Amino acid sequence: MIAALVAYAAVGMVEAWLDGQGSRGMDKPIRFLLAVPAMLLVMAYPPRLAWMWSGIALGAIAAGSWASWQKMHGVERADSFTHVIQFGNLCMVLAVFCMAGLGWAWQQRQRYGWVAFLLLGALGGILGSLFSGSRGGWIGFPIVLWVLYRGYGRLLPGWVKVSILASVVLAAAAVYSIPQTGVQSRIQQGFEDVAEYRAGVQKGSSVGDRFEMWKGAVTLIQQRPLTGWGSNGYHAALIELGNEGAIREGVTRFGHAHNEYLDAMAKRGVIGLAVLLMLYLVPMRLFFKQFHHESLEVRSVAIAGALLSVTYLDFGLTQTFMEHNSGVMMYAFWLAVLYGTMRAPYGMVKRSR
Repeated sequence: MIAALVAYAAVGMVEAWLDGQGSRGMDKPIRFLLAVPAMLLVMAYPPRLAWMWSGIALGAIAAGSWASWQKMHGVERADSFTHVIQFGNLCMVLAVFCMAGLGWAWQQRQRYGWVAFLLLGALGGILGSLFSGSRGGWIGFPIVLWVLYRGYGRLLPGWVKVSILASVVLAAAAVYSIPQTGVQSRIQQGFEDVAEYRAGVQKGSSVGDRFEMWKGAVTLIQQRPLTGWGSNGYHAALIELGNEGAIREGVTRFGHAHNEYLDAMAKRGVIGLAVLLMLYLVPMRLFFKQFHHESLEVRSVAIAGALLSVTYLDFGLTQTFMEHNSGVMMYAFWLAVLYGTMRAPYGMVKRSR
């Protein structure tokens, strides 16, 4: 885990130095280094799980409530005064954390109250995502359900599994069919954008712009696959591609590719892509190893940690999450908290009550 954090930070700092970004370019990578002592501190002094899960649930409820308030007051896409895609996807992270915490909740004395509280948190996070219109978070939701099934599925009787599946399908159908949620229009708009782009009609749509940015990133990767261009070099080369007509000139205002994997390889080469995948896959594997732990309290933390990586892998398909402070902080330090708590040597289960 430490190697994954240090490797990602080191490659990012080397890129910033070679690219002439100065101390500003070191800002985001160094946070992954700072997550290491934070993780060691959590291992020595793990939080009480009641406080951790309560904080997650309250955050999700607050985010969903604020998004609902914005939606009721005519905002087309709820953003909570931050980047709309970041807000929606991070709401989804909080929602799936709440779902992961249900195993812990079921072991508590006031189990029904805790389960209801976390389910309310999950609902709040999902509403925040839906009202933001951030489609990237919806694509990976079936995978989230699969991870939850891997963690808890064997413990549930057949009728409960069928009931949960039916509830999910009915809820999804209801959300899509109610126009006020904005989900139906966002999905239809996505299909229309793809059709227009394939027909050669480029109107600067969200999907069309992404295709153009991916086209530009792939072109630049082919030119420098090993070392990459660096952030400054990437942007300058992208502008040149726009001037040449290789891509739509309007997309050159973006400093990243709206795809985490293409962006990492375009800026930091093969090594950049490798350490990014290491940052996601190493923690995910370590968390998955605890999916069969006899204690549901330990298992719930492991499931939340695995879902953190899974959601970021999904978000990275359509957004460069690590280019934003919110994306960096949420991943690096929740990784430190969840892994540090899971590996705490002083009896996490005892401390959870």
